[in-house]
Amino acid sequence: MPYAFSPDDVAFLASAEGEKAIAACDGLGLTDASWLSDVTSARRLVGDRYAAVLETVLLRRKASSKLDDPASWLLTSEALQQASASPVARHRAARLAGRDVHDVTCSIGADLVELARTAARCVGSDLDPTRLAMARHNAAVAGVSPTVVRADALAPVTRDAVVVADPARRDSSGRRTWKPGDFVPALDELAAAYDGRDLVVKCAPGLDTSIAPWAREVELVSLDGQVRESCLWSGGLATTRRRATVLRTGEAGAGAAQWTITDDEPDDAGVGEPGEWLVDPDGAVVRAGLVRHYGARHGLWQLDERIAYLTGDEPPPGVRAFRVLEFGHYSEKELRAMLRRHDVGRVEILVRGLDVDPNTLRRRLKPSGSGEASVVLTRIGRRPTALLCRAERVPA
Repeated sequence: MPYAFSPDDVAFLASAEGEKAIAACDGLGLTDASWLSDVTSARRLVGDRYAAVLETVLLRRKASSKLDDPASWLLTSEALQQASASPVARHRAARLAGRDVHDVTCSIGADLVELARTAARCVGSDLDPTRLAMARHNAAVAGVSPTVVRADALAPVTRDAVVVADPARRDSSGRRTWKPGDFVPALDELAAAYDGRDLVVKCAPGLDTSIAPWAREVELVSLDGQVRESCLWSGGLATTRRRATVLRTGEAGAGAAQWTITDDEPDDAGVGEPGEWLVDPDGAVVRAGLVRHYGARHGLWQLDERIAYLTGDEPPPGVRAFRVLEFGHYSEKELRAMLRRHDVGRVEILVRGLDVDPNTLRRRLKPSGSGEASVVLTRIGRRPTALLCRAERVPA
């Protein structure tokens, strides 16, 4: 079970003595194999505070893949799991630059810190005193100074600020929930509390957005190929109906929107036979229902109007695309022959639109060649189709 921090723990961990204790334990392995000996060492090094210190060391290590420079942050396990990745939070904050903003579920401050960098004035609030103390500390170490107050998200304490919310998505037993009525605060109660206000709500990417009729724009956001969230924007903030935003790290302008596409763009992609390349659009594009728009932008067409794969003679820049080497009717016998013709021994199998388990199929195929390839199994009309491809990273 994750350690349950108290405000007293936060006060200690934020102090010079606490930072010394954390530094003293930072070199411990903290693996399953070393845990018992690490606990013994931590007790000897820092005394009764060892549990809070060890949990902080562990959480900072985990946070390094999600938050910018979390080496001095204070976190809880649950709050870190739900926190926005820094590039995603930064993108949202950029859309609200220059506005007065109130983060009504600020938790440990992952979104609050980025909002405070761009907002004219910024307020963060939460009911949990421990998380509020962490948010104050994290904002300070990040070099920003939002106003942080204890308040119920459903009891407005600001008037004209844009309201940003990230409802907790776990039920009373701690299990993840997909029912908006079980969110804390519930989605409909949140919308009612801020009726007439500019409202932004971060949700899980799989949410059925039809349950939020107040939302005029739904934005699906991915980071490094993984869809991270859907963001609901009220009428005063919406600029389109559906948007996909694709973010990349480790590139120029890291954390900024590398590109975005909306349903205002043409969607006349068409349908046809496989071209020289096969493209699997980013998940944000697929979930936003913008596959045809993306295809039209890049001169691609669909293999089947109900399948998200696109094809064409030139792939979009900066994507992992599949150069089509051969394609034909799919059966295990014909696919096995296709692999032999191309001397394939290592094979990646991608499936969409067919009831095929890639791992089971790979074991049955037993490819034995010296090369490697990707196999895409899909449906074109009613015809099961196999496409033998070579995956390539297209320059940006």
